Amino acid sequence: MKLNIDIRFPSPQDWIEAVMAQFDLFLLDHADCERKASAMAMSFVAKYPDRVEIIPELIETALEELEHFKLVYDLMALRGIQLQHSIQEDPYIKALLQQCHSGIKERFLDRLLIASVAETRGAERFRLVSEHLGDVELKKFYKMLWTSEAKHGHIYVKMALNYFPEEQVYKRLDRWMEIEADVVKQLVIRPALH
Repeated sequence: MKLNIDIRFPSPQDWIEAVMAQFDLFLLDHADCERKASAMAMSFVAKYPDRVEIIPELIETALEELEHFKLVYDLMALRGIQLQHSIQEDPYIKALLQQCHSGIKERFLDRLLIASVAETRGAERFRLVSEHLGDVELKKFYKMLWTSEAKHGHIYVKMALNYFPEEQVYKRLDRWMEIEADVVKQLVIRPALH
């Protein structure tokens, strides 16, 4: 059983060039994204406490994302970069969330699949970062993150399969991959994960 679908639109070369040219800004955004990913996993626990089958994995995912935040924060500290006072709105996630169904069950499915799509995109982008870095330790760090993000992409699909028929999950995931490709095509190129 395949637990995710490959992205439909590869990140443009302009994106990786922007990241490499302004890597410190990328780190700031990356730290914010890890905090938001941890909070997102915990928001599922808060909003769906009756979905007991997935709560342990959501907690583990939240803790792992928080650990990633700590690792990025430590890297920033070594480079003399301070966290920002506020977390910037993510235009990528905002655009995806605007496409969610409004029904309770449908929205639950969509939120899980958006999480999967975002993690899959993160894996693709961390792979690109890893491939373009010259520093051996940073390369290893981003390779580890890329592997972890790919795993998280699978986890959210697996969670959806606990509650929805396989055909419904994969049909909707296929649609989300199309929506996500359109969103990425419209994004302003900036040194940010999304």
